[in-house]
Amino acid sequence: MGSLASSSSSSSGDGDRNGGGGRRKKEDLGWIEWARGWCGIVGEFLFQRIAASHLENPLSLPPLDGITCIVTGATSGIGLEIARSTSYSEDSFFLPFCWQLAQSGAHVVMAVRKTKLAHDLIQKWQNEKAEMELPLNVEVMELDLLSLDSVVRFAEAWNARLGPLHALINNAGIFSIGEPQHFSKDGYEEHMQVNHLAPALLSMLLLPSLVRGSPSRIINVNSIMHAVGFVDTEDMNLTSGKRKYTSYLGYSNSKLAQVKFSSILHKRIPAEAGISVVCVSPGIVHTNVARDLPKLVVTGYHLIPYFIFDAQEGSRSTLFAATDPQVPEYCGVLKAEEWPVCAYISHDCRPMNASEEAHNLETSQEVWDKTLDMIGLPSDVLEKLIEGEEVQCRYGSSSE
Repeated sequence: MGSLASSSSSSSGDGDRNGGGGRRKKEDLGWIEWARGWCGIVGEFLFQRIAASHLENPLSLPPLDGITCIVTGATSGIGLEIARSTSYSEDSFFLPFCWQLAQSGAHVVMAVRKTKLAHDLIQKWQNEKAEMELPLNVEVMELDLLSLDSVVRFAEAWNARLGPLHALINNAGIFSIGEPQHFSKDGYEEHMQVNHLAPALLSMLLLPSLVRGSPSRIINVNSIMHAVGFVDTEDMNLTSGKRKYTSYLGYSNSKLAQVKFSSILHKRIPAEAGISVVCVSPGIVHTNVARDLPKLVVTGYHLIPYFIFDAQEGSRSTLFAATDPQVPEYCGVLKAEEWPVCAYISHDCRPMNASEEAHNLETSQEVWDKTLDMIGLPSDVLEKLIEGEEVQCRYGSSSE
């Protein structure tokens, strides 16, 4: 990637560095921001393959011996690609993603809702490993992001090991295109919970393990769709009627919320804690999200394979963000410069600038505060967890 650490994004967003203090409360994206966002989405769709043509497929990883990674949603789509092996040749079978990490020597934890499916995949990989004589260090733990109780139980179980965590890859996400609005049992709109609230809770609760694994990383698999999102902290569930709910609105808003929360997390984590926070755009990827698409769109997916990444191609930016040695240095540069947005890596494994709205520190702070309230954590949770103090969450075993 060359001069990653010296290429902090500077092309836009300067006007929002100070959060736009003194302006009246913003209620939605302006049409110029909205149009710019959609231009970015269309541009990524049309030119992503050209922009990423310099990348290997699969991406080569450095040795990861002694590294522990948790990957959420690792039984399908990009997560599966993230979980499998780098070993590849023209005459070999396709080896998809948690194995890429494991094949490079990492201990990979597949944090999934469908544990049986994960165990079946591991058994399949073990059979392949027997032929190839390759090591495999993968385990499965249950995690259902539609249940904040499940998130807390997972974090408690992992932290109880008192071992280090070097990379948390928040990969799991949903985009229920064309579906009516659904809510989790916790009462939150499902896109917002799965794509933002649950990963935020998991990231916060795993901070003690990430401190033990320092230098460590939190990698949030985001989307270029954040550029057309807008987060109203008074209407996170999109139930007020101010804006008519659509799945596109739910998805894009949740992805912007993730960027905003990650940016405040990036700013507030002490440099000496050694935890880097990175958002990643995998590109426009043909994954299991297609199961929620109208049949006509699914057909289109199959007719235009040149433009759309397969899951292995879509995994490269996440793998890069999780393993490249220059990423922590780049995050440090952004922190030192007080850049208002966390590091954001594009589908071509280069730094990209998040949307103009993502640079609004005032609304980012509002998203931070509102998110902590929604996931049941106190306002000083970050400081307490970094210092090794216990924190009570209103979800989890104590809530049952």
